[in-house]
Amino acid sequence: MERGGSPEPSSSSTTASNVKDDIIYVPQKGYDENIRCKKPWSKNVQFFKHVKMSTLALMKIVNHAQSGKNLEVMGMLQGKVQDNIIIVMDVYALPVEGTETRVNAQAEAYEYMADYMELSEDMGFIEHVIGWYHSHPGYGCWLSGIDVDTQLMNQSFLEPFVAIVVDPIRTTANGKVDIGAFRTYPKHYKPVQTNSQEYQSIPLEKIEDFGVHSDCYYRLEITYFCSSFSSRVLEILWNQNWANTLSSSDGASRQEYMTSQMNDLAAKMRDLIDVNGEANKKQMQRSSGFDKDGEKKLKNIDKDLCSFAGETVNIILAEMVKRKLFVSLGEKKVEILGSNDRAEYNE
Repeated sequence: MERGGSPEPSSSSTTASNVKDDIIYVPQKGYDENIRCKKPWSKNVQFFKHVKMSTLALMKIVNHAQSGKNLEVMGMLQGKVQDNIIIVMDVYALPVEGTETRVNAQAEAYEYMADYMELSEDMGFIEHVIGWYHSHPGYGCWLSGIDVDTQLMNQSFLEPFVAIVVDPIRTTANGKVDIGAFRTYPKHYKPVQTNSQEYQSIPLEKIEDFGVHSDCYYRLEITYFCSSFSSRVLEILWNQNWANTLSSSDGASRQEYMTSQMNDLAAKMRDLIDVNGEANKKQMQRSSGFDKDGEKKLKNIDKDLCSFAGETVNIILAEMVKRKLFVSLGEKKVEILGSNDRAEYNE
């Protein structure tokens, strides 16, 4: 879901798509209970491959994550399952205290969850809790060791269950939502190693935690749906606020993010080429310069540099376009006002 894209005027294809999405909201009594009894995920560890999320749920998650700034936040997902698809229809935030590196639910949060679900049932909502979400401010979408343990426990007692991770810092800096959906493998399960997994940049202080647990879970594809009513509301909001996208600037937050990226790249280079380290002295004596592990790290740094350069160019171009647009408009306005003043003076 990218920021700044103007919605197309209503058409037959758009209407048909919204009507199709509206069907998702029709209650399927007994279906969830049926699939929970059969437990197909116990026979196929990757039974769930897809997550469909409502635009309402996405906006709530992003707004909650951005409100926490550099602190992690946490919430729960409500929805249902349809075949091998987990459908996220709504979310709610939890009153938890997070740090810059972790967030844990305490007794107050569990009590809040119980009360929330009881009130939801009283109001006629039949959607189950089907997962949880939390934020990783500035360090990407993946599961840490604590996240893996939490998700494993949830999958043991609350199946079907999915974990959503969102990065509010990268979302603001890049202008598009950085989000991921994950499920863990059973303990002692060894997944087949493939090279199809997309590379993502991980800060140096998080690489070890990421690498140790990267084989404990898999990523699910995420798509989004919107009801006809929600689509109309979004269209009205866009028509009223589209100018804010052009006039607003996230320069301060982007500058902070880009600075942290530069510092992280420098730290990775220092870690790789430490002339005082015995291990690297041995590496430099090799004909290739580095061993296989060193070459892999160097390639990853190269990918990070290319990504960083691309992000920087996009940010600079966007700011140049905004400045050119609004400065030229301002100059034209001053010119018009000046000509009017001269005309009045001549009269």
